Amino acid sequence: MSDPKTVSPLRQRMIEDMAARKLNPHTQRSHISSCKRFAAWLKRSPDTATPDEVRRFQLHLIESGASICNRNRIMTGVRFLFRVTLRRHDLAAEVWHIKEPQKLPPVLSPEEVKRVLIMATSLQARAMLTLAYGCGLRAGEVVRLRAGDIDSEQMIIRVVQSKGLKDRHVMLPAEVLDLLRQWWKTRPTAYDAGLAPEQRWLFPGRSNRRPLTTRQFGRLFKQAAKAAGLRKTLSLHTLRHSFATHLLERGTDIRVIQALLGHEKLETTARYTRVATGLISKIESPLDGLSVPRRKRARRDTEEPPTP
Repeated sequence: MSDPKTVSPLRQRMIEDMAARKLNPHTQRSHISSCKRFAAWLKRSPDTATPDEVRRFQLHLIESGASICNRNRIMTGVRFLFRVTLRRHDLAAEVWHIKEPQKLPPVLSPEEVKRVLIMATSLQARAMLTLAYGCGLRAGEVVRLRAGDIDSEQMIIRVVQSKGLKDRHVMLPAEVLDLLRQWWKTRPTAYDAGLAPEQRWLFPGRSNRRPLTTRQFGRLFKQAAKAAGLRKTLSLHTLRHSFATHLLERGTDIRVIQALLGHEKLETTARYTRVATGLISKIESPLDGLSVPRRKRARRDTEEPPTP
C-alpha cells in the first residue's frame, strides 16, 4: 500500500470501511500499518495476493522474529482488508492466529502502591494516579474525564464511552474527591473560555481543547515508580491490575469487580484470582491434613495374663 498511484483508492476504501464500523483511531492506524507491511513484502497491491502468498507472509513474520502478539496484530489488520474491504473470503480463510501465552499481570502490593502515590511529583500526578488506582480506571479514561463526570452528591464517577463504546459508573472515594478539589483550584484554565464548566477537562493538555495525553500520564507514573524505588517492569495499567486484585483479596464479589472494570466477560476478571496472593496464601493445602500428630501405639504388655 506504499504506491499512491495504485493503492490509494484501496486504502481510502479501507479507511471508510473502518470508519463506518466505528473502529477507534488507534485500531485504524494499526490496520493500515499492517497492510502496508504486507504490501511491502508482496511488492505489489494486496488485492492481487494469492492464498499461498498469504500463507508464506505469515511464515515470514514468524521466521523474522516477530512476537506472537505482534504477528497476530498484523494479521488482524490484513484479514480486515481481505474480509471487509476486498470481500475476498478465500484469502481471509488463510489467516490463522497463534494462541498467545497467558501471563500473570504485574501487581503491586498495597505498600508499594502507597509509596508510588506518596512519591508523585506534583498535585496533578498524585490526583491522576490516585484516580487510576482508587477507581480502577484505564489511562485513557483518566485523561478524558470532564468536570461533569464527577458526581459528588452520589459519590460516583461516570466513565463515558470507554472501551467497547460503553458507559459505566465507578465509586468516588472521599480522598480522590479531596484531591480533585485541590487540583481544580490550581489547574490551567487557558483553554476554558467558551466551554461550559461541566465540559471542561479535569486534566487539560498543552494544546487547544485537548486533554493531557496518555503518554504524558505514563511518564508521570514512571517518575513516581522510580522515586518509590520500584525495580519491577511496570506500566500505568499495573495500577488497574492492583485495584482489581486488592478488591478480590478483601472479599469483594467478582461480579461487582467485573462491573467496576467494565469487562464484558467474567473470564477476563477471573484472571485476577491467579494473582490474588492474599487469597492464595490462605488456602489450606491437602498436605496440612497429613501433618496431624500420629497417635502413639499402646505398649504391648509382654507379661502373661494371670490365671484364674
